[in-house]
Amino acid sequence: MRPDWIAVDWGTSALRVWAMDRAGGVLASAHSDDGMGRLTPEAFEPALLRLIGPWLSDTPIKVIACGMVGARQGWSEAPYRALPCPPLGTALHRVTARDPRLDIRIIAGLSQAAPPDVMRGEETQIAGFLTQNPGFEGTLCLPGTHAKWVRLSADRIERFRTTMTGEIFALLSNASVLRHSVGPGWVPEAFTAAVIEAHDHPAALTTELFALRAAGLLHGADPAATRSRLSGLLIGAELAATADFWRKSPPVLIGAPTLSRHYAQALAALGTVAQLTDGADLTLAGLRAAHAHVTETETP
Repeated sequence: MRPDWIAVDWGTSALRVWAMDRAGGVLASAHSDDGMGRLTPEAFEPALLRLIGPWLSDTPIKVIACGMVGARQGWSEAPYRALPCPPLGTALHRVTARDPRLDIRIIAGLSQAAPPDVMRGEETQIAGFLTQNPGFEGTLCLPGTHAKWVRLSADRIERFRTTMTGEIFALLSNASVLRHSVGPGWVPEAFTAAVIEAHDHPAALTTELFALRAAGLLHGADPAATRSRLSGLLIGAELAATADFWRKSPPVLIGAPTLSRHYAQALAALGTVAQLTDGADLTLAGLRAAHAHVTETETP
């Protein structure tokens, strides 16, 4: 098996690769825990070769990569492209590999001057979404550790905002005093009630967060309900801060199914019906679009 090119999604915590044929079909795939967060710049190439080595021949092969591989702490920094712009640029950032069999190209992230914001990796998912929904006008939401709210018009990203909701939830539930109060499980009613409270009164967020601990101490609050309420408070506050993105334009949610369903439940509680789309396939669709562009521009 010898692929025509290799697609790479390199995140903070994981590395995913696909061996692709000329028509864009997947011949094989592999993954590892060698995310950007555990690698030095010199360790990226060996980490990649550990996965794709069996796919290589003596002929150089194009490797199209997206995500944190192009961050300042990554393999090689791919400078941000400024908004407004299409999710994919006219050229990709080239990396000189030590192994002559590798022809590495990295998709650049995007930046916004005011308010200041950046993204890496999500632009590839957005490009994949547009290959399946050309001419889409409206809002995308990409839930995750750092959720992105994105406004699209005429196949361009006009503006976006990032929220740290996922990271804050992880920190509070695992490393704060609230870790003693939260437990496994999910209580939809507790989540929904907290979403509405935080959306309607976001200024009270920090006091409501400590009340979760107090409710456990004084009233023996159910740890599953506390976990659900913590998530609801944070997502509700996020929805209050991003209302200009979704209030008049029901969003398309792109992300992991469970988290996307939580966002859909939260939006439904506020009177907005969202559409859900699995983000895993969209990343590969965006990588295909980037490869097609490289092939088109470099073919004599």
